[in-house]
Amino acid sequence: MIKGKSIGIISIKGGVGKTTSVVNLAYVLTHDFGKKVAVIDANFSSPNISLHLGNINGRHSVHEVLTGKTKLNDALKEHEFGFHVLPGGLGSSISSSNYLKLKEKVQQLKNHYDVVLLDSSPTLNEELLATIAASDDLYVISTPDLPTLSTTLRAVKLAKEKNMKIKGMILNKVRGKDFELKPADMERLSGVPLLGIIQDNVRVLEALSKVKPITMINPNSSVSLSYKSMAAKMVNASYKEPPWHQKVVGFLKDDFSKLATHNFSKSLAYYK
Repeated sequence: MIKGKSIGIISIKGGVGKTTSVVNLAYVLTHDFGKKVAVIDANFSSPNISLHLGNINGRHSVHEVLTGKTKLNDALKEHEFGFHVLPGGLGSSISSSNYLKLKEKVQQLKNHYDVVLLDSSPTLNEELLATIAASDDLYVISTPDLPTLSTTLRAVKLAKEKNMKIKGMILNKVRGKDFELKPADMERLSGVPLLGIIQDNVRVLEALSKVKPITMINPNSSVSLSYKSMAAKMVNASYKEPPWHQKVVGFLKDDFSKLATHNFSKSLAYYK
């Protein structure tokens, strides 16, 4: 009997925060919801998971697994953050005929994990199709601008062609500016319900520079609370926000972050 389910995080555009979201979702699913989680770097051509998690010890990668050079269990790495990772291999090549084996390997993992998260390719190619085929649930990541919305619409169309429905949209890097597309407009134009909103916050980049998820560094920040809320919806778990005094600490850190960014921007403007 299959224990868990696979969740594909997709986007047909780079730079929207897909890998960052996968890592943060994996962290909160593990630590806040007690789930046994495996993360697969399914971006075969340009894997990024290792850049977010630091050096993942081991000689094997998803490439060797799909080509039959190594066993699945031998390639899985237990990360210090508490979840397991099937990393990509930089400089490794894989033929398109092996992409379809991803679904088979994911099915095997679902027997041992509650959640298998797939970080997909940001390009409309066979790698992305492999993630779609291997996923029980699909979520698309977008940002509130027209160019990214157009790629989101392509992702929705592609999923529909493969008889898959995108369950929700993660709207990332939201600044709350008048020039941005409103969340309601993103929902209406894409036909995809909004799963959650992630505010644009320099703390996310600071966390990345430390090779740690923001949900670990500042678990009560607005960004972290959004990830926790979305993770709960993904696995149909109950979620209760932390007490107000804990939220205040997290929000204060957010405010100082924004203040520092604002002052730096003003300093640059002064010298122009």
